[in-house]
Amino acid sequence: MKQRVIGDQSVSAIGLGGMPMSIEGRPDERQAVATIHAALEAGVTLIDTADAYHLAAHDEVGHNESLIAKAVREFHGATDDVLIATKGGHLRPEPGAWAQNGHPEYLKEAAKASAKRLGVEAIGLYQFHRPDPVVPYADSVGALAELLDEGVIRMAGISNADPDQIRTANEVLGGRLVSVQNQYSPRFRSSEPELELCDELGIAFLPWSPLGGITNAADLGTASEDFATVARDHGVSPQVVALAWELAKSDVVIPIPGASRPQSILDSVTAATVKLRPEEVARLDAAQPAA
Repeated sequence: MKQRVIGDQSVSAIGLGGMPMSIEGRPDERQAVATIHAALEAGVTLIDTADAYHLAAHDEVGHNESLIAKAVREFHGATDDVLIATKGGHLRPEPGAWAQNGHPEYLKEAAKASAKRLGVEAIGLYQFHRPDPVVPYADSVGALAELLDEGVIRMAGISNADPDQIRTANEVLGGRLVSVQNQYSPRFRSSEPELELCDELGIAFLPWSPLGGITNAADLGTASEDFATVARDHGVSPQVVALAWELAKSDVVIPIPGASRPQSILDSVTAATVKLRPEEVARLDAAQPAA
C-alpha cells in the first residue's frame, strides 16, 4: 500500500472510517469485524473512530472504539504499525441529535476513557471532534496540549475546523498539530482553503465522507458523468476515481472512506494504485456532481 505521513508515523494512503459500523443501519458485529480484517489484510494502517460513533443512547458511548479495538486484537497478522485515530468533544445524547462539549476537563476525561476502550496506554492520534460554540477554541485545544504533555495521547489533531482555527490550534499546541479532519468530497469542496493550508504547513488532511456520505456515495457515477467517464477509462469504480482525485490534490491528503462491508473497503484501497493524468485531475477539479 502506498504510504503517507501523519506526524512521525507512516500510514496507508487510504484509511478506514469506522462510523458506518456503529450508527443506525450498522451491520452485525461479525460483518463489521470482517470489514476491519479485510482492510488490515489489504494494507490499511489508519483506522478512524470516535467515542460518538454509536447509536443515540448513553450506554452505547464508545461502541465503535471498542469494536475496532476488538477486531485489531483478533486479527491474525501484525498490527504494530496500525494507527487508530479517535476523537472527542462530539456527543449523541438522543436520536437525531448531535451536541458538542469542548470543555477542557471533559475532553481530558473523554480521552482517558477512549484510551481504556482502545486498550492502550497512549492514544496514537486524538482529535478534537468539533468546535463548541460556548467554549473558547484555544481552551479546548489546550486540553489536547495537556494530554500530549501527560502522555495520554501521542499525537494531536482537530476536525471540522476553519483556517483560523487550524492556525490557532497549531499555535496552542506549540507546532505539534499533525492532522485536520474535515468533510471533503466531489460534492463538498468548501474545505479547499483548509486543504491548501494543511499542504502549506505540512499537516495531514483527512477528508471525512470522501465519497459524499453514506446516502450519496453509491450514486457518484450517475451524479457526475466526468467521474464516471474517468472511471471507465481506468477500469475502476467512480468511487475509486474520487479517492484517487483526492490523493492527487496533495501529498498530505489521506482519505478515510467509511465502510461496513469488506467489498467496500477493498474497492476503496485500489485508489492508491490509480495514477490520474494531469488533464484528468483538471477535468475532475472542474466537475460538479449533481446534488
